[in-house]
Amino acid sequence: MTDAGRALVQLRADLKVFVRNPAALFFTAILPVVFLTMFVSIFGNARTGAEYGNVRVSTLQVPAFIALAVVSASFVGLAMGLTSIREDGVLKRVRGTPVPSWIVFAGRIGTAFVSTAVVTAILCAIGALAFGVTLPTSTLPGLLATLAVGSASFCALGIAYTALIPGDDAAPAMTNAVVLPLYFISGVFVPVSELPDGLASVAGVLPVKPFVDGLTIAFDPRTTGTGLAAGDLAVIAAWGVAGLLLAVRFFVWTPRRKVG
Repeated sequence: MTDAGRALVQLRADLKVFVRNPAALFFTAILPVVFLTMFVSIFGNARTGAEYGNVRVSTLQVPAFIALAVVSASFVGLAMGLTSIREDGVLKRVRGTPVPSWIVFAGRIGTAFVSTAVVTAILCAIGALAFGVTLPTSTLPGLLATLAVGSASFCALGIAYTALIPGDDAAPAMTNAVVLPLYFISGVFVPVSELPDGLASVAGVLPVKPFVDGLTIAFDPRTTGTGLAAGDLAVIAAWGVAGLLLAVRFFVWTPRRKVG
């Protein structure tokens, strides 16, 4: 079997594990839909006025919760998943086989990309059919590019972050300690306009806010052209490159817990 064939087998196996994992499925696929429905129910779905293009509020919320789903599937999913199989000794055993090590990452990263595509489609469909969300048309290339760069970058960051996680018991707390504050300061739960200027400026150089902004630009009916937000993509890509370099340098293959 070729390496490409092995990568596809690994991807199918990882997708099955993902679908059969209630916690992963809930936080990645179901929770963003719950949040969208809850926020529309609580805050209403009136039109925003000329300042935001006179779209319904849900049109601004859909890209925010797409961002949440992508970060959950990529950063959180890889950080927790790779830590778990590292502590179970799976990664150590893989390195002792003729199978290239990159295939393990290919399956996990491929699962994150598939999850991103599926959840994005679900949120867009629910938004359009239930809440009158204006979906991207001419800006679709910008949406797809932002999703691809964002998913790849957060995957790299998730892999790098495993180097800081001492064990699988600590993984949920340590990953949530990073992403939850970022959600609140990056426009996922709270509009950035409601934050102090200093906090908004800090969020702007971190990866989540540029990702939310890039997705929102694609949904904004006032956006012209392809919807590519070059500045936001540059920030996201820079974080992705940093994550990749850190992962190559510091990724740990052997369990850290003491045995016996």
